[in-house]
Formats: sequence, C-alpha cells, structure tokens
Amino acid sequence: MATERTLSIIKPDATKRNLTGKINAKFEDAGLRIVAQKRIQLTQDQAGQFYAVHKERPFFGELTEFMASGPVVVQVLEGEGAIAKNREVMGATNPADAAPGTIRAEFAESVGENSVHGSDAPETAKEEISFFFSGLELVG
Repeated sequence: MATERTLSIIKPDATKRNLTGKINAKFEDAGLRIVAQKRIQLTQDQAGQFYAVHKERPFFGELTEFMASGPVVVQVLEGEGAIAKNREVMGATNPADAAPGTIRAEFAESVGENSVHGSDAPETAKEEISFFFSGLELVG
C-alpha cells in the first residue's frame, strides 16, 4: 500500500468540547502523521464552496451553517493507505452504526454533528487539501 495524504477536519461540535487532542491521538495511534494543521473559522460561504458537491441535497444549508458555527481544525494526515485508514478511524457517518473505539462512536453527537470529516478518495483528498493548504504548508 502506498503512502498517501488525506484531509481531515475536526468539526465545530468537537472543537467546542475540546476534543482535538483526543481525536488526533486516535489518528496518531493508528499510524497516521499530521503533516499540516490549522484552526480556522469558516464563513458559511466558504463552507458552501468546500461542500459544493452536496449543493443540491436537502441537508446542504444545515451542513454549511453547522460548519460555520464555530472553529474547525483542518489538517493533512499522511501514512500508508491514509484515506482508508482515516475513514476506518473515523467510523460510520451515523454514530449508531460506528464501530466501538472509532471517533464517531465515542464523540459524535448525531449524524450531522459527527465530529470529523475525511476525504473519500485520492482525487477528493488532493482537491480538499488544496482548498485549505498551499504546498509550502505541507511539511511532513
């Protein structure tokens, strides 16, 4: 399996509850390295640009409002099979379906407020990373 990079976002529900360190420990314990990281506050317009793929879905407005409701931590994770590994560590979108020990099983408050976002494919990861980070910020 190749070394990959993937985008991870620690969402407002988790930053509000001061879970950044606990969530990052789960990534690192799984063998992923954090090679770029910053805490930012998205506007609803920026959240809309990032989640534009969901623009026609009924939850789009709620999603962008939520993502702009408080600070988020955007970061780039690196490791062998990082995209799949990140998704495994995050757990299912619905915390009721998430495997024990995953981030969403432990920390998510609901399907919408599920504590983390992760890229779902290499192309998506590249696009999402470049949305938040310049090449100079990737220092793995």
